[in-house]
Amino acid sequence: MFSKKDNMEDANTSVFLNISKKSNVILNIILAIFALVSIIPFIFVVIISFTSENALKVNGYSFLPKEFSLDAYRYVIGASGQLAHSYMITIIVTLVGTALGLLLISSYAFVISRRDFRYRKFFTMVAFIPMLFNGGLVSFYLVMTKFLGLKNSIWALILPMCMNTFYIIILRTFFKTSVPEAIIESAKIDGASELRIFFQIVLPISLPGIATIALFLTLGYWNDWFNAMLFIDKDSLVPLQYLLMRIENSVEFLAQNAGKLGATQAEAAAKLPKETAKMAMVVLATAPIIFAYPFFQKYFVNGLTIGAVKE
Repeated sequence: MFSKKDNMEDANTSVFLNISKKSNVILNIILAIFALVSIIPFIFVVIISFTSENALKVNGYSFLPKEFSLDAYRYVIGASGQLAHSYMITIIVTLVGTALGLLLISSYAFVISRRDFRYRKFFTMVAFIPMLFNGGLVSFYLVMTKFLGLKNSIWALILPMCMNTFYIIILRTFFKTSVPEAIIESAKIDGASELRIFFQIVLPISLPGIATIALFLTLGYWNDWFNAMLFIDKDSLVPLQYLLMRIENSVEFLAQNAGKLGATQAEAAAKLPKETAKMAMVVLATAPIIFAYPFFQKYFVNGLTIGAVKE
C-alpha cells in the first residue's frame, strides 16, 4: 500500500507536469529574458574589446562598433612576452589543485558522513572552526613562507585552496542523502575494504556532487591572483590572472602619468588602448571557463539540489 506521503508527492508531481501551454510559454519567456540579461553583458564586453580606442572615445559604448580593431589584444599579448606561459601555469595549477582538492575534500566529507565513525563530530568541528575564525594574513604568510618554505613555489598556488569547509559540508550532506547505507553494508559483508568502498562504490554514484565541487574548485583556482601576489616573485611562476592585473596596472600608471613623460612617451601613452584592453583581459581570462562550463552543467544543478536536502 502507498503511504499518505507518497500520494501527496504523486499529486504534487502531477500538478507540476500538468502546466497549461499558456503558463509554459510565459515561464519560458521569463527564463529566456533572464538568460539574455545574464549573457548580454559578456557579449557587450567582447564587442568593446574588438572596438578601436579612438572610436570608443568619440562614439562611446555601443553594440555596433564604428571601427573594428585588434589593438587591445595586440597590446595585452605583446605587453608581456609570457602570456602563453602564464596560461600554462594557470592550467597546471587548476588541474592539479582541482584533482588534489577533490581527493582531500571528498575523502574527508565521506568519513564524517559515516554514522559508524566514532569521532565524526570532533572532525566536523575541526573542519567547521576555520570557517568562522582564522589566524590572519600575517600568520598565514609566515606559515607558508617560513614554516613550509613555499615562497616562489607552485605549491603556494595550490595548497592554500585545496581544502574548503563549505565544500566539505556540501559533500558530506550529499553523501548522507544520496549514498544508501545498505550498499556500504553489503560491500562490507562481501569483504570490501574502506578504500575500495570509497573509490569503487561511493564515488561513481556521487558524480553530481563531485562535479559540483570540481566546478567550484576550478573557478577558484582559475580566478586566483591573491596567492600569487603574496608568494610569487619569479616571472616563470606568475599565473594568468596576476599577469593580467600587472598589465592593467601598467596601463593605468602610464595613462595617469602621461603629462610627466617626454613628448614621445606621452604620445605613445595617449595611444594605449586603455578601456578596450581591460575588456580584452576579461575575454582572455573568462573564455576558457565558459567553454569548460557545459561539461559540468548536467551535474551542477543536480549536485546542488541533492546536496542541499536535509536528511
